[in-house]
Amino acid sequence: MRSHLLNDTTTERYRASVTEGVERVAARIATTSRPFTGVTADTLSPRVEAVDLDTPLHDTVAALDELDELYLRDAVYFHHPRHLAHLNCPVVIPAVLGEAVLSAVNSSLDTWDRSTGGTLIERRLIDWTTERVGLGPAADGVFTSGGTQSNLQALLLAREEARTDSPARLRVLVSEAGHLSVQKAAKTLGLGPDAVVVIPTDRDKRMQIVALARELARLDEQGLVPMAVVATAGTTDFGSIDPLPQIADLCARYGTWMHVDAAYGGGLLASRTRRHLLDGIEHADSVTVDHHKSFFQPVSSSALLVRDAAALRHATYHAADLDPRRAAQERVPDQVDKSLQTTRRFDALKLWMTLRVMGADALGDLFDEVCALAARGFDLIGADPRFAVVAEPQLSTLVFRYIPEAICDPAAIDRANLYARKALFASGDAVVAGTKVGERQFLKFTLLNPETSAADIAAVLDLIAGHAEQYLGENLDRAC
Repeated sequence: MRSHLLNDTTTERYRASVTEGVERVAARIATTSRPFTGVTADTLSPRVEAVDLDTPLHDTVAALDELDELYLRDAVYFHHPRHLAHLNCPVVIPAVLGEAVLSAVNSSLDTWDRSTGGTLIERRLIDWTTERVGLGPAADGVFTSGGTQSNLQALLLAREEARTDSPARLRVLVSEAGHLSVQKAAKTLGLGPDAVVVIPTDRDKRMQIVALARELARLDEQGLVPMAVVATAGTTDFGSIDPLPQIADLCARYGTWMHVDAAYGGGLLASRTRRHLLDGIEHADSVTVDHHKSFFQPVSSSALLVRDAAALRHATYHAADLDPRRAAQERVPDQVDKSLQTTRRFDALKLWMTLRVMGADALGDLFDEVCALAARGFDLIGADPRFAVVAEPQLSTLVFRYIPEAICDPAAIDRANLYARKALFASGDAVVAGTKVGERQFLKFTLLNPETSAADIAAVLDLIAGHAEQYLGENLDRAC
């Protein structure tokens, strides 16, 4: 039905439909008292499966009513101050406005004749970010779908720059706290099963420089090629930042590509008080930044940045309708020659609108708030005899474990922590994450909401302890 196409004859329908949708979301956010309802997959799945997609409702209001039942009511709401799990942030309103605009206009950021001003806006944002990183005048980059894609493209460039006829000799070094996307990228790039070399971390979960130096020397002695060292500026589990200056020195000594995965810690680029934590990042050959983590942007918004724009040629391919050589000759600013994607959303608009409305300092202040909150949370947990905390946070992540008063079997404590997390999620009162430290089960707060308070953290700790104690009480014979 043509009446549903967005064009000059349907703008009133567009305005009414979008307004109705915005009203539904606003109403949900305004009245949400918990981050989650506790609904189970077994309860929700039959409702979704019962929808006959071949029989449309022919009414926007009816469709939104149905969506409210199937999605909005039971969604996990990251804006709630007791959502303390995962690297999902509440979003700022200017970015949501940008999302609405880019979806309606539907530009594709591959060629100039599909995007025009969108291309220039993205390029200006890339320049702004590389300036903040300090990569130098030859730097460039491109927006991507997320950190996984950014890391993949970075390692593709590193592989090509390594210039070896024997891919089996290539090695990628990353800390044991690094992101799983490094292993995924190595496999995708056709590297061997031994390609990823894992470097141990210190007590603060940062890459051990002595171990890295030893491993680089070993690879050199064995005739293997360290194609890249992946330093992490904000590990997923601990928020730890690897010692970037020392890693840069070692990469320079061995002629190794230095990639910094700052998907999480990239928000420090806008910080007025913590930017120094990223000192050394300016020496990187490539950098990943996820704006949908610490820049408070809607998913998805990420970027890959490179020190030398020429390295991006390794992602350039030619087709009759996409000819980067012709575009360069005609001075047409196409972006398809920089990206692994062809059709690509104008995700840069969200960050553009945010900077133009709020400014970088305001974004950095929001991230500083959650980092300061994590420091307060570390003190709270450290002073609570019911819990043990792993490492003092550099960013906004806390990893800890409930420890019962009685000395219990570690496996039983593992089960109690797992139970507490699941029971808390099922209640909908709060959402926390989990991880492992060694072989033991731990819990994790990822604090990305400036509205979360120390009182919220204390209340959630009480809830966790209550669920764990309930489990141990009901399973006392097996637990202790």
